[in-house]
Order: sequence, then C-alpha cells, then structure tokens
Amino acid sequence: MSVIDDAAQSRRPALDPDAPVVLSVKDLQVQFPTEDGLVNAVNGVTYDVKLGQTLAIVGESGSGKSVSSMAVMGLHDMKRTRMSGSIMLDGQELVGASNETFRKLRSETVAMIFQDPQSSLHPFKRIGAQIAEAYRTHHKVSKAVAMKRSVEMLDRVGIPNPQRRAKQYPHEFSGGMRQRAMIALGLVNDPKLLIADEPTTALDVTVQAQILDLLNDLQREFGSAIIMITHDLAVVAEVSDHVLVMYAGRGVEYGTTKEVLASPRHPYSWGLLSSVPSLTSDPAQPLNPVRGNPPSLLNLPSGCSFNPRCDFKSRVPGNKCETELPDFMPVPGEKGRLSRCFLAEPAEIFATEIAPNLE
Repeated sequence: MSVIDDAAQSRRPALDPDAPVVLSVKDLQVQFPTEDGLVNAVNGVTYDVKLGQTLAIVGESGSGKSVSSMAVMGLHDMKRTRMSGSIMLDGQELVGASNETFRKLRSETVAMIFQDPQSSLHPFKRIGAQIAEAYRTHHKVSKAVAMKRSVEMLDRVGIPNPQRRAKQYPHEFSGGMRQRAMIALGLVNDPKLLIADEPTTALDVTVQAQILDLLNDLQREFGSAIIMITHDLAVVAEVSDHVLVMYAGRGVEYGTTKEVLASPRHPYSWGLLSSVPSLTSDPAQPLNPVRGNPPSLLNLPSGCSFNPRCDFKSRVPGNKCETELPDFMPVPGEKGRLSRCFLAEPAEIFATEIAPNLE
C-alpha cells in the first residue's frame, strides 16, 4: 500500500536536527460567521516547521489545509473571520497582527505559490516587472538593479532566455513556465518560509516532476522551509520530510513521510493510501476509497469527526468514537509521531484487514 519512493526520499536535503523553528502554529482556530451558522474551517491545528524542512499538509477539499496556510500569510478578511490560537513566524506573533506587519513579512519572511499562476500573476504587467516590483518593496534599489535580480531569478528557476522572457506577459508563458515564474516571484526576497498551495495540480506529469525537482534544488540552495499543501500522495513522497494529515479542520496524523505513508496510524490516512493504485498491486484487487463524504463544517459530527465514514469504529468499545473527540496524542514507541484515534494497534489492523466497501 505504500507509495513511498525511496529514491526520491534519498534526494531530499538532509535535515539538521538543530535547525531553528521558523513557524510554530499552536491550537489555531479559524471560523467564518455566515447566515447559516459558524463555519469551523480550522479546529485547533498545531505544528512546527524548521528551516530546511518540507512539511506536506494532506487532506480532501474542505479539510482546512489552505485556510490554515492563508492565516499564516494574513490573507483572511479579519472583518469576516474569527481567529484564535498562536502563529509564531520567525519569533513574531501573527494572530492579531496588523496589516502593516503582514505586508512587511510577505515575500521577505514568508511567500506563497498559488495553485493557479494564471490568476495569481497580473495579466497586464510584464513578468520581469512583477518580480522586480516585489524585490523593490523590500529593498531600496533602482529599477535597473531590481530588473537584473528579476532576470537572475528567472534564470535560476530554469526559464530559457530570461532577459527576453522577462519582457513578456503571463499569457505568453506556458503553464509550467508560469509556475516557474511564480516560484521566482516567491523566492526573489529569499524568504525563510515558502508555502506552495497545490503548485502542480494543473500541470502534466512531466512538468510536475520538473517543478518538484526544482523546489528540492532551490531548497538546498536557499535553505528555506517549505509547506506543501496537496492531496496528491505521490507529491508527498517526492518532496516532503514530514506529513500532517488533516480532516474536518483538525490534524489527525503527523509523522515523517516514510512513517505515515508506509505505516499509517489513523483510519483516514489508511483510507487515502488505500485509494491510490500501485504498479505492484494485483490489477484484479479493487481499490478501497474512503466511503461517504466529508462532514459539513457548519455541523460537525459529535465525537471523532471521521466516525461516520470509519469502518473500524466498532473495534473501539463503548461507542467512544461517536461520543468523545480523541486527543492528538503521541504514538507509543514512535518519537515525534502523533495520531488522533482511539484504535489500539491500528497499524496491525490495517495490515491484516481490508475495510468493506459499504454502500
């Protein structure tokens, strides 16, 4: 069932255990009041990211992946958002911070690569001018110096003939080239943290592999931390050191990439992996996708949010899954591993039992 690519993992930069934590998120809550009620988009998410580390945040649409990362960037309209908890970025608290604080931090300390570069890049400005503008926002340099830096970054991300390309508009770039330009824009100020929100979704597999290799190479060069938001487990195996699995706005599993993908400890993680086809699996063996649909964030189920879709809750005595919310607790005997589940020895259960395909 594992989608781990050992060759890809060996290409990852070695992690420094003493590297400083650049981002520390503690008990983050993000809620959106609506006419229908309060949308609990993020429910107490906690994680740390060190310099040089890549953390993959995985989950279905609506799990809170992008909402939590947009909170780090200060991209929510605080007039329509309720936020609590703590976001410490490079030693600075961001929950309750001013717009001016976020403007200073964006691009200089933290930058974001969005899923659709076509809508993220200004359609009426030349690519080079957009990158140069981001550079001049944080550096007192002339337009000529900023444009030189822009061309250097386009060259660094593998765009051929960067001087000519810098004078072109986004519509003159292919999808892969636009994404490379977005990476150049994100890294132009050498940020300590780069957030990549589904950066390869709209690309074909060949270009996707090139972009992922590029991010690995740039991380070695710049030493930045990266948060990779994705639903693609192949991407997780290729680029990440650690994985945070999210469901219904909460973290349900955390560990190293190899631990989580090779031996999941939460039924939701197991379900995600069971729905991925493998070249080595029996073609006659059906996939086992997670049944049902994600819950409404307006009305979360009582107890464990995953319990309506879980095929293993009967193994927990006392109807506990439907009445109590599990804590995000350390996994015994596995340093740094966390899971939000009442199951005893889930890895053994998943290894010996195939969940029934219920209607």
